[in-house]
Amino acid sequence: MAVSMADIQHLRKMTGAGMMDCKNALTEAEGDFDKAMEIIRKKGQAVAAKRSDRETSEGCVLAKSTGDYAAMIALKCETDFVAKNADFVALTQAILDAAIANKCKTIEEVKALPMGSGTVADAITERSGITGEKTELDGYNFVSGPCTAVYNHQNKNQLCTIAAFNKPCDAKISHEICMQIAAMNPIAIDEAGVPADVLAREKEIAADKAREEGKPENMIEKIAMGRLGKFFKEVCLLKQESIMDPKKTVADTLKAADAELTVIDFKRFTLRAE
Repeated sequence: MAVSMADIQHLRKMTGAGMMDCKNALTEAEGDFDKAMEIIRKKGQAVAAKRSDRETSEGCVLAKSTGDYAAMIALKCETDFVAKNADFVALTQAILDAAIANKCKTIEEVKALPMGSGTVADAITERSGITGEKTELDGYNFVSGPCTAVYNHQNKNQLCTIAAFNKPCDAKISHEICMQIAAMNPIAIDEAGVPADVLAREKEIAADKAREEGKPENMIEKIAMGRLGKFFKEVCLLKQESIMDPKKTVADTLKAADAELTVIDFKRFTLRAE
């Protein structure tokens, strides 16, 4: 049967599918919108199943803050061409907005959120049918606190950071801290946050190096602990040299702004190998 341009555009608006995909789905469904949407969804499921073993090394990472809550999410795909598509970016933003509105805590909660005629998971599957590429949600993180901030590196949607502070914070300072996290990739706020296994490994490496240098065995422990101090300055956010002023640590920068101000949580996600 013939379908009108108005019907095709309506289905495109509802699903985000291409004009030809919408026309073919409506034709096959004999004008039934519900059936046409199911056809588009099944096409996405078929593509997803067929390409399930493909690597999704590209995608779009976005972050957003609403004051006391911030989140970031990555919608991944196979090629840079698809990742930069306006509809793909718009879907990522819509998913992030929904996650923020519901203050989701897990990626499973995000996938289960309603979107369009189904869920977020359904919308992602439909996108696979539209692009012909494997599409998956990854990298969902959130922070919460009296003040939060976000940073999208060079606005390229490839690297984002989010941070939470223990009290209201000047926007310039909070933005600089998020930039610091993006540039220096800390693994913890301070020494207490360094995972025990990482600490044990670094201590062992430091001890082995001291032995290789011929240091006395009774001095190994002290030397290893001293070298851990340098390690902490590299991986602990508050101990890192500020990228804005290398003469100061991040802790110094925060203290200069407010003696009680500190970071209580942060997250970082990138699509690029480091």
